Amino acid sequence: MHFAFTDEQVMIAETAKAFFAENATSERTRAAMAETGVDGALWQAFTGDLGLAGVAIPEALGGAGLGMVELAVLAEAAGRHTAALPLLASLTLAAPAILAGGTDEQKARLLPRLASGELVASFATVNRGETPRATFSDGRLTGAALHVPHGAGADIFVVETDNGVAIIECGAPGLRITPLTSMDQTRPYARLDFGGALAEPLANPRAAVHAALTTGWLAIAADALGGAQACLDRTVAYAQERVQFGRSIGSFQAVKHRLADMMIAIEQARSAVYWAACAIDEGSDEAKFAVHAAKAFACDTYSDCAGEMIQLHGGIGFTWEHDAHLFFKRARSNASLLGTPDWHRERVAALAGLDEAA
Repeated sequence: MHFAFTDEQVMIAETAKAFFAENATSERTRAAMAETGVDGALWQAFTGDLGLAGVAIPEALGGAGLGMVELAVLAEAAGRHTAALPLLASLTLAAPAILAGGTDEQKARLLPRLASGELVASFATVNRGETPRATFSDGRLTGAALHVPHGAGADIFVVETDNGVAIIECGAPGLRITPLTSMDQTRPYARLDFGGALAEPLANPRAAVHAALTTGWLAIAADALGGAQACLDRTVAYAQERVQFGRSIGSFQAVKHRLADMMIAIEQARSAVYWAACAIDEGSDEAKFAVHAAKAFACDTYSDCAGEMIQLHGGIGFTWEHDAHLFFKRARSNASLLGTPDWHRERVAALAGLDEAA
């Protein structure tokens, strides 16, 4: 594996960083939170002007034909600004599921429109042990799906059920979509009640779910990495300008140590995230182990850094006016979505054979 970006990847990283810094401002994020949870103008610019929405979709299907490293670069850049986009739902969950498990006709019909931003999709996964559940039989979906990211604004849904995976349109007769209140208002959730609505099956449901979860775990880890880095950068800047007892608080040893701990954890998370991305791209036997490790470590790091950001900002860090709460809420959302860090560590232990040794 090559643990250094190619010239093309460096260019993508710099382009994405500049794009989100200019367009994903906190003012626009707050405005999106007050409405649908999606910055429509930002989404249009991301899918149209930037042209990297289909980064992991083959060129023949309207995408850029790149890989997981490039996808992680984009997710990290978006995470730095808690961008109010359906990036996770549409491009890192639904699109990989269709690409891996759909028929040729489904891929040709849907993927170019997802890559261009014409369609927004979401992925509803089975939460084991949760009720109600979804079932697909005789071309119809029954039951319900909970906590579907960006579900209220999606045009189509890829739904994992107890016995397959199906695609359903938002306007299908019988389907009822109920927006839910979520902690992270930049990633709103919805409940889907299917009511016997017509849906079309994916040809290979096992491959679809595997691709969606693998890519989703990586994207969440990369988003967490970007968010953690933003927490550190903003806290360092504040520590340099905030004066107490006649000197900047960044000169106090106790503050220095906490900032240093944040930096070390972030660099470890960075290694884990891009190890996982490289492993997936190269089809390594370590890919499954790596992506579980990255999801667990990066999400824990983000939660810790977001908490430290609030604490080291003092009183202002606890207010609605400051952006610290946006990062804290995204960190909590990332940690709970598609498996908690503890669950992913259990998977790491199982893959390493440590559970049997214990």
